[in-house]
Amino acid sequence: MTVVSMVLTLAVVVMWLGTAMPWLVALIVGLGIDGGWLATLAYERRLAAQGDHSTGVTAVGWSFGAVATGVLVAHALTAETNAGAWLAVAWLPIAAKALWLVHGLWERTALTGEALEAIQGIQQEARDEAAVARARLRAEAATEETRLTAVTQAGARVAHVQAETAETLSRAWSTLESVREGEETGRALTCVTTPVTPGVTPGVTARWELPVWGPTETVSPLALEPAPALTDDELDALVDRIRRSETPDLSYREMAVRFRASHSASEVRLRAAWKRVAA
Repeated sequence: MTVVSMVLTLAVVVMWLGTAMPWLVALIVGLGIDGGWLATLAYERRLAAQGDHSTGVTAVGWSFGAVATGVLVAHALTAETNAGAWLAVAWLPIAAKALWLVHGLWERTALTGEALEAIQGIQQEARDEAAVARARLRAEAATEETRLTAVTQAGARVAHVQAETAETLSRAWSTLESVREGEETGRALTCVTTPVTPGVTPGVTARWELPVWGPTETVSPLALEPAPALTDDELDALVDRIRRSETPDLSYREMAVRFRASHSASEVRLRAAWKRVAA
């Protein structure tokens, strides 16, 4: 866009001023405008490469761009033919200058290839971790769904078996109840064996009772009294007997294991007793 703007500016200056002055002078004027603009642009680029900036150089560059645009606009307004076409390209010098400004802003934020590769690696790693996390969550959800389905089916089977068992028990209980209420039950039991209906007198119908289903009573646990603590002498004697129970004598660790299998004492007292009997 800069090259096109310079060519258009030179052409317009030569065509516009060529009628009022020699074309060589007009050419020099056009080259002067383009050369000044190109020089200020090159100096701005050099300062930007050094990380510096000059407001004066920037103002001069914009001034040359404004002059080039003014020349194009003036030629478009005074042209007898194709005025609209010349006016349509009159904005190119200002646009070119604005694009160089944008390019400078981009250069100040540009990154090296290594930095870009590092950023791409970090982003790829983040995407990989997110994909693994999503896959893990989906797998855990599927596993939990399978487990819940299996538990539900097992619970349904258990409930079905319990219902069938309860129905069977109910029928058996009804049968026992009907037998119990029968008129010939006591007489039949008396005829079979006397111990079944103890105390039955002749002519009296014997009755036998069904087992009663009812709530159970919780039996309180027995209160165990704590064993009396061993005295130092008893503890010393017990430790010495355990220590000498084998040949060679047991170590403290082995003695402690055997001691705690049938007795209780704090670690401090047990070590003190060991030191006394070992001394």
